[in-house]
Amino acid sequence: MAMALRFLRPLRGVRAFAAQPIKCKAAVARGVNDLRVEEVTVAPPGPREVRLKVHSNALCHTDIYTLSGQDPEGLFPSILGHEAGTEVESVGEGVVGDCIFCFPPRGKRTNLCPKIRGTQGSGVMPDGTSRFTDSSGAEIKHFMGCSTFSEYTVVADISCAKVSDTAPLDVCSLLGCGVSTGLGAAWNTLNVEGGSSVAVFGLGAVGLSVIQGAAMRGAARIFAVDTNPKKFVMAKELGATDCVNPKDYDKPIQQVLVGMTKWGVDYTFDCTGNTEVMRAALESAHRGWGESCVIGVAAAGKEISTRPFQLVTGRKWTGTAFGGFKGRSEVPPLIDAYESGRLKLDHYITHRFKGVEGNLQAVEALHSGECLRAVVTY
Repeated sequence: MAMALRFLRPLRGVRAFAAQPIKCKAAVARGVNDLRVEEVTVAPPGPREVRLKVHSNALCHTDIYTLSGQDPEGLFPSILGHEAGTEVESVGEGVVGDCIFCFPPRGKRTNLCPKIRGTQGSGVMPDGTSRFTDSSGAEIKHFMGCSTFSEYTVVADISCAKVSDTAPLDVCSLLGCGVSTGLGAAWNTLNVEGGSSVAVFGLGAVGLSVIQGAAMRGAARIFAVDTNPKKFVMAKELGATDCVNPKDYDKPIQQVLVGMTKWGVDYTFDCTGNTEVMRAALESAHRGWGESCVIGVAAAGKEISTRPFQLVTGRKWTGTAFGGFKGRSEVPPLIDAYESGRLKLDHYITHRFKGVEGNLQAVEALHSGECLRAVVTY
């Protein structure tokens, strides 16, 4: 989905350059749907790297997507996980908090870094090597530059965002990817304004966070679209005004939504990863000015299509990376908003588990269809 960030709270006595290897437990993905708890060795951080003690890890559908073998970049063996609240254990040389890998973000441009993305996609650190080995000394790959299914992990310093000392790290984990992406898609990418209409396709944690973000912006009408009516309860609590189940109609859902409005919906969001739903979201957008945002991650090899007429009549089709947030500077204020009561987040945590073994239970919970976010505390 989006570039994930690690949240860190400095520990007393943190020392640079003197760290030793650490043995700890991790949930290692050995192959497709093969997740095992093992002892691993986590090497000290190198230059511009940070070794973190993972406090809490939230499971994201992107982890499941990779574990199931659908991700063309998915590598095995690897340590998955990319939404976490952590503490700094040690730092490498040169960690000063400034990004040296990519150009400074300008204006509305995000700080999604193409340079570090290359090594992240290869399962290694920016220097091309891994910090994880198993009990036989064999290398284990990193995942999305994070690998938080482990009691300790090493990340590049630019993958960290410092939050307040009082921030609850289990809640911080929610903003490592999905919830931030949904809120940012509404606030940053499409910039939903008061009085507008919104349609959200797919009511997982990402879709619900879009609804929450749109409601906080004052959207007048919010359509929540899903084939599971059980999800409508939370959608309404977060601000949805209309709940629509495509199974209740004998015509395409885009025709239903256009019929329920004047000429379509101002802003639409796909949070499913289904390419047919992406098309339906675009074609539900208002003729002349409607905007549609693709958030969901499609399976490998899938392509999107529509008639050019949908675009030449004024609609816009776009995507979002991490909701357009500049992670290091703009995510910590979200935690401040949570601590002050201005941003509600606890409702996303529907399941809690303990220990690294809890990641296996979290995977099962996410498959159940009853889970928004399962948080595992180590």
